[in-house]
Amino acid sequence: MAEHESVVVRYRELLEVSSVMLGYARSQDWEALIQQEARYAVELDRVRVIGASGSLSESERQDQLQLLEQILTQDAETRRLLDARREELSQMIGNSRRQQALGQAYQGGRGSVSTRLRFNAPDGSM
Repeated sequence: MAEHESVVVRYRELLEVSSVMLGYARSQDWEALIQQEARYAVELDRVRVIGASGSLSESERQDQLQLLEQILTQDAETRRLLDARREELSQMIGNSRRQQALGQAYQGGRGSVSTRLRFNAPDGSM
């Protein structure tokens, strides 16, 4: 029974961390989410260690399965939100690069046009 409580407690801790991470993702608090990932990794390691040491009864396995399903559902939503953010950042980077390229092209073209106008003045000077 103590082993079951330990396994279930670890899965509940992991679910709690997963819930916090999902909350940060939903509120777009990316820095807090990244910081919480370290705690998630620690809890995941604890689950692996405890889960590998012994067998569980059917009811214990059911508890474990239910918690795991909730964790996986939350993790999937967190990943979906992170993927959307990554896509948003990619678009911003792409837009920035296009603006930079246009700025460079404009500046380069502007200089050559003004130089040509100066050397080919319509009044014949220069």
